Amino acid sequence: MDEPLISAQALTNAMNARANRPALLDVRWEIAKGPSRDEYLEGHIPDAVFVDLDAELAGPPGAGGRHPLPHAERFAAAMRAAGVSDARPVVVYDAATSMAAARAWWLLRYFGHPSVAVLDGGLAAWVDAGEPLEAGAPPVEPGDFVAHPGAMPLLDARGAAGLAARGVLLDARAPERFRGEREPIDPVAGHIPGAVNRPTSENVDRSGRFVEPVRLRSAFERLGVAEHVEVGAYCGSGVTAAHEVLALELAGFRAAMYAGSWSEWITDPARPVERNPTSEVSR
Repeated sequence: MDEPLISAQALTNAMNARANRPALLDVRWEIAKGPSRDEYLEGHIPDAVFVDLDAELAGPPGAGGRHPLPHAERFAAAMRAAGVSDARPVVVYDAATSMAAARAWWLLRYFGHPSVAVLDGGLAAWVDAGEPLEAGAPPVEPGDFVAHPGAMPLLDARGAAGLAARGVLLDARAPERFRGEREPIDPVAGHIPGAVNRPTSENVDRSGRFVEPVRLRSAFERLGVAEHVEVGAYCGSGVTAAHEVLALELAGFRAAMYAGSWSEWITDPARPVERNPTSEVSR
C-alpha cells in the first residue's frame, strides 16, 4: 500500500487476496469518552484488532502532554501483540473521521513501518459499502514489528516556536480554542504565538471522508503553505495534529508534528501564549 488512504472497496480486495493480507487495527476513540472497546466488541471489521489509543498509542500523561509519544519498545510490543509485522501492510480505522486512526498511522510511520493506510471514512464507510461486521475479539497471531524511530519529522516545543517564526505552524483545534475564547480540556487557553488555525474538522466532509486533495491543497496554500515553506502541525495533545499531517500529505506537503502539542506547551509558564489575534483566525 503506497497511498496513505484506502477505500472500503480496495480494503475488501486486499482482504480477499491470498497473499500479504493487511493487519487491521480498530482505533475507535473519542476525546470525551476515550477508547471505544465496547463498541469494537459489538461489531468490527473481520479480523480487526482493537488498539487502545490512550494506553498503546501514547505514553503516560505528564510534562510531555496528555498524549506524549510512547516509548519505542512499548509501542512495538503493542503492535506485535496486535499482529503487526514489518513486511505486512497495515490498515487502521476508527468510527468515521480518521481523527484517531491518523494517530496510529503517524506512529507506525514514525517508527518505521513502510506500508500503512487509513480507511477513508472509517467503519461507517465499510458499513455503507455493505460489508460484514464481526463481534468479539478474534485470535491474533503475534507480529514481528520492530520500531525504528525518526521516519517522520518531529518537533519539540522549541522547534515548534522556531517553525512558527520562519514557516507555517498549523493549529488543528477548533477556532474558539485557538483564539482562547473557550478551553474545555486544558488549563490554559490560547495558542502558540505565530501559529495559524486550520481546524481538522475542515479536512473531511460530512461523511467523515477526506475532501479532495486539490481542495485540501488550496486551503493549505491560503494559509501560506507552499513547497518551499517549512510546515508543522500541533493540536491539543498530538492526536488530531496527526490528522492534519495526513491531510497535508494528501495535499502534497510534508509536515512535521509537534507531538506534545498545546498540553505540553503550557506546562512551562515561561512559554508565551497568544489569544484572540484577529489576523490569525482560520481562513
